[in-house]
Amino acid sequence: MAQSGFKWALFVVVAILGVAAANAQLSTSFYATKCPGAVAKAAEVVKTWILKDRSMAPALLRLHFHDCFVRGCDASVLLDSTIANSGEKDADGNKNSLRGFEIIDDVKAKIEALCPGVVSCADILALAARDAMLVFGGLNYTVPLGRRDGVSSFAWEANNNLPPPFADWTKLMSIFSTKGLTSKDMVVLSGAHTVGFTRCSTIQTRLYNFSSTAATDPAIDPAFVPTLKSRCKFGSTGIIMMDLSKSTDTWDFNYYSNVLRGRALFQSDDALKRTSEGLQLVQAENRAGGPFSADFAASMVKMGNIQILTGTSGQIRKNCRVVNK
Repeated sequence: MAQSGFKWALFVVVAILGVAAANAQLSTSFYATKCPGAVAKAAEVVKTWILKDRSMAPALLRLHFHDCFVRGCDASVLLDSTIANSGEKDADGNKNSLRGFEIIDDVKAKIEALCPGVVSCADILALAARDAMLVFGGLNYTVPLGRRDGVSSFAWEANNNLPPPFADWTKLMSIFSTKGLTSKDMVVLSGAHTVGFTRCSTIQTRLYNFSSTAATDPAIDPAFVPTLKSRCKFGSTGIIMMDLSKSTDTWDFNYYSNVLRGRALFQSDDALKRTSEGLQLVQAENRAGGPFSADFAASMVKMGNIQILTGTSGQIRKNCRVVNK
């Protein structure tokens, strides 16, 4: 048992050191001479899309997250499935759910017109998430660049690596720590659930078939249950805002208030307050003038360094949907 614990601790340390090493390989000026207009062009194209449809900003944020948690931030989530292989797009948590691929395609096409074969899809995805949220709600942070694109994508890997909405604290920590992320990173990045939408099918079990003794999850605020059930009727395949306390989707710390009040949508959200450590972290983010946006920005930079490909590893895809031939 002691040896097993030592091996796990060593694995986590190696993962953290890997993130630190990756950060050292990236640079905010990576394209300064190779493609000086790339960063500005990405921001320009993304802004145009978000001004047309604000809901695409949280979608791009989620797309970046789902990329980094599977094979690292290598744009593997952008690869189309083939007859011979089901890619990450077809994983349980991604299929008919992830959005924003057409925005990445647009950014890529316009940057390729400027500098063919220079800027990776992985970097475009990282920039697009930041640029979208800046337009959406003023969230801003520096994005180190220099990632290269992966050449493989598997649905089964996404199924095994993405945090499920029914996960408890232990399961969540297991997933995040293997990526070199801390409990604080986990709680802070979960704050992305303050914006965006989810499918009613994701919370059907919590609402209608939770257990043999309780049809509805008793952790949900009883006063909130009628609202949830009116928005997500039994068997519904529609969508619902992640934060129903707001009429307009806004970037704020209100997610943590919902967690504390039993009004967050996922069991994995509720799980954040079920340990003393998690509760303290949630409470720290749940205050006006608090650290949420700054903490989120720092954790996003850290997440963007997970298992990156640099140097001669991987490739620079010409089309983000397919591997170069």
